[in-house]
Amino acid sequence: MDLSTLYQAVLGGEVDEAVEKAKEAVQSGATADVILKQALLPAMDEVGRLFENGEYFLPEMLAAGLAMKNCMAELAPHLAQAANVKPLGKVVLGTVQGDVHDIGKNLVGLMLQGAGFEVTDLGIDVPRARFVEAATQADILGLSGLVSTTIPEMAHVIKALQDAGVRDKVKLMVGGAPVTQEFADSIGADGYAKDAAAAARKAKQLLGLE
Repeated sequence: MDLSTLYQAVLGGEVDEAVEKAKEAVQSGATADVILKQALLPAMDEVGRLFENGEYFLPEMLAAGLAMKNCMAELAPHLAQAANVKPLGKVVLGTVQGDVHDIGKNLVGLMLQGAGFEVTDLGIDVPRARFVEAATQADILGLSGLVSTTIPEMAHVIKALQDAGVRDKVKLMVGGAPVTQEFADSIGADGYAKDAAAAARKAKQLLGLE
């Protein structure tokens, strides 16, 4: 089946059109896995590329993310029915304490879900103790932050994980506008992603899936 119209609908942030095309794809016999890999994920990868190149801005990225989220909701029952479809891993996301921004984190969550991960979102202004608690329930812990003054909190979270003896039980990813690869390395994070599309790829790499 030609999934190009679904791809274009997601790319353009046309929520209703995307959901309708996803329904049509399922009805025509396309599997949820094929729809994900041939339309939804490539569309979001392109959204990420356009955003990085300055051709897309936040409204376009959010609209595309919403289109994908609604398509995922449409595909969810079909994914659940497929006995061979299992989550690639469990990811817990949260914006660090002192920071109430969540747009980037939410987009990362959408991309991770689309890539096949089970995602739990702790929300914003998450205290260190909550991250420590979640570390034993996840394969990957993702810390997000947008305000530069709160970025040092990521290092405090890692210290809290070490003090609790659970740092080696989880892979830790960090991200956000002020965050860099150099900062991630300096605090001992396992991974850094500059955008939502890169986050999904990095998560797979951290778990040895690609």
